[in-house]
Amino acid sequence: MGNPWIAIGALALVGLLIPVGMMMVSKLLRPSVPEQGKRSTYESGEVPTGDTRIRFNIQYYMVALLFLIFDIETVLIFPWTVIYRSALENGASLMQVLAPMLVFVGVLVVGLGWAWRNGAVEWVRSPRTDARTDTR
Repeated sequence: MGNPWIAIGALALVGLLIPVGMMMVSKLLRPSVPEQGKRSTYESGEVPTGDTRIRFNIQYYMVALLFLIFDIETVLIFPWTVIYRSALENGASLMQVLAPMLVFVGVLVVGLGWAWRNGAVEWVRSPRTDARTDTR
């Protein structure tokens, strides 16, 4: 049997040549119809205004992260609830079954309290929104 690196190299070469070849054939075959609408930043017909770099409020990300954490919490609690009764029927004590989940939920509650205390769940108004409401 030959060197396995030859097969890996051939696979990498084919994996690179196929997309590059498709792009080259596409560039040769596609029609070229330059018009002003296709050259604009947005092709929706809207005239772009302002800079393309917009500062988003960090609260969007904080809310998304908190949602993700507590969404994953429900995914992790569900299997525990499924095996809860069978663990009790097989001789485990109530504290052996309940304690790990109480610790898990307790850590999440402490984390939520910390986030709340640091203002992560408060919606802060951005200066841009304050400026918009002052001009009206």
